[in-house]
Amino acid sequence: MTGIDLDRWEVVIGLEVHAELATRTKLFSAAPNEFGGAPNTHIDPLTLGLPGSLPVLNEHAVELAIRVGLALNCTVQRSVFARKNYFYPDQPKNYQISQYELPINVDGWLELPSGQQVGIERAHLEEDTGKSTHVGGGGRIHEAEYSLVDLNRAGVPLLEIVGRPDLRTGEEARAYVSELRAILVAVGASDGKMEEGSLRVDCNVSVRERGAAELGTRCEIKNINSLRSLGRAIDYEAARQVDLITAGDRVVQQTRHWNEDDGRTHTLRSKEEADDYRYFPDPDLVTLDPDPSWIERVRLALPPLPAARRHRLAETAGVPLEQTALIVERGLDELCLAAVAAGADPARTITHAEHNLSDERARALDPAAFAALVGMEVGGQLTATQAKAVLAELVEQGGDPVAIAAARGYEAMDDAELEGLVDGLIAEHPEEWARFCDGDGKITGFFVGKVMKATQGKADGKAVTALLNSRKG
Repeated sequence: MTGIDLDRWEVVIGLEVHAELATRTKLFSAAPNEFGGAPNTHIDPLTLGLPGSLPVLNEHAVELAIRVGLALNCTVQRSVFARKNYFYPDQPKNYQISQYELPINVDGWLELPSGQQVGIERAHLEEDTGKSTHVGGGGRIHEAEYSLVDLNRAGVPLLEIVGRPDLRTGEEARAYVSELRAILVAVGASDGKMEEGSLRVDCNVSVRERGAAELGTRCEIKNINSLRSLGRAIDYEAARQVDLITAGDRVVQQTRHWNEDDGRTHTLRSKEEADDYRYFPDPDLVTLDPDPSWIERVRLALPPLPAARRHRLAETAGVPLEQTALIVERGLDELCLAAVAAGADPARTITHAEHNLSDERARALDPAAFAALVGMEVGGQLTATQAKAVLAELVEQGGDPVAIAAARGYEAMDDAELEGLVDGLIAEHPEEWARFCDGDGKITGFFVGKVMKATQGKADGKAVTALLNSRKG
């Protein structure tokens, strides 16, 4: 968090995430649910709000909502669809079918890679609206010469996931959205593509002095379409609110727009009180009451989720939970577990997966070959640099690490040869050696680099450092 005295101020963040569900058709009609396409081609009478057209609930959308609810540790309950009424320029029937008093999922939580739990208030089903494009000026409605409406997105099934205000920094907010996206993708509910609008985030931000029990006045930020923008918007908005309060002004509850170009939030509309959407149960839709046996079948079919995978890898490899986050994100946890089961040193396995296996093809790496490579490194047959090179070739072409090392001429250096080389360098560079003996840690790299150059990378850097330290005596 930048620009704020965090010893004095606390930032309170709550996120509302809208996830488009990966169904073949829309939530209440047979119109296709597809990204792109010519404007106003993914439509039908219901999308157009024509008189006499009636909604029919998409069963697959309900199942996906249940999957997400269970993955978020929610209670899946009886729910009711309601009409949410206000002027929609891109929703012809002029109301949105959503869930209000009785949402399908309530009272859940998810776990961040840090181990922190963040509460989920609700995750309810609703239909998306169309998209307006304001032509002319800066692309905002008040600057536009005219507006165009595309109804392809209208009626697409959404799951709105409302988080509790448990987040305190932009970094935590980014981690939350990243984790939520990973869960949605893991259960097959959404592709999670923020750049295509499949995942959209509205962010509620308020500030209060540390120790205060009462929440500050919040502002809702719209138009956040990347994790980077999310962090920047939170930092800016929190600093803006602190500046207002310290100047003796008050924060006004309002909806604000994030502008990526100038890095600021701008007022969209004031919101002193909650909007009255005049919700009432939709008379064309019956109560949604999933059978408990259906819910249990969905639960049993869930794949391993990111948090459980992190815990399993951390416990098996004996490493901190946070160290497993990147490995699970890359989908390399099963490879690591299989390599450890084949006898690989857990610590070196994790290190390679973190730092040397960013290529997507690494998922296809043979666990036995990976374990053999780690064994060669730990046994001193390969230096860390050599092991990294052999591993890169294994990812590229596969094969036997022993054969690859032999073909590259990698052989362990004789201890006496290495000692003689180090002693010679010490004699050749007395000034640098004096600095090393005086505790100048930076000069270690000088000697290690000289040895690596002289041996064409065959020397073990750790062994060189140990020899240097033994010569201090």
